Order: sequence, then C-alpha cells, then structure tokens
Amino acid sequence: MGNVVQLQLLRALGEFLLAREVQARLGLVGLALLAAVTVGVRGRSTRLAVGAAVVFTLLMTQA
Repeated sequence: MGNVVQLQLLRALGEFLLAREVQARLGLVGLALLAAVTVGVRGRSTRLAVGAAVVFTLLMTQA
C-alpha cells in the first residue's frame, strides 16, 4: 500500500516539474500541448495524444 502512495507522489512531482520546465521554455503553447497529450492519453484518443506529442517534441527540440 505504501508503494502505491509513493508512486503516485513521484508521478505528481514529475508532472509538476515537467509542467514548470515546459512553461519556462515554451510558455502557454507548451502547456496547452502537454495538456492535450494528457487528455488524449486519459481519454484513449490516440490521434490527439500522438499529434500533440509530435508537435510538443518538435517544439522542445527547437527551444
């Protein structure tokens, strides 16, 4: 049971740190793309998730 809580805390911390890094480099566009990836994955919409991930990756390589 403790491992599950630790895993959830690590995941939340990772999402928070990733969001801060994206905002610092890409601003609102990066946050919107990161949100689109998350919504696509949770909603099982592969087209949205893959498309947003590709655009996000391209922007991060340029930043």
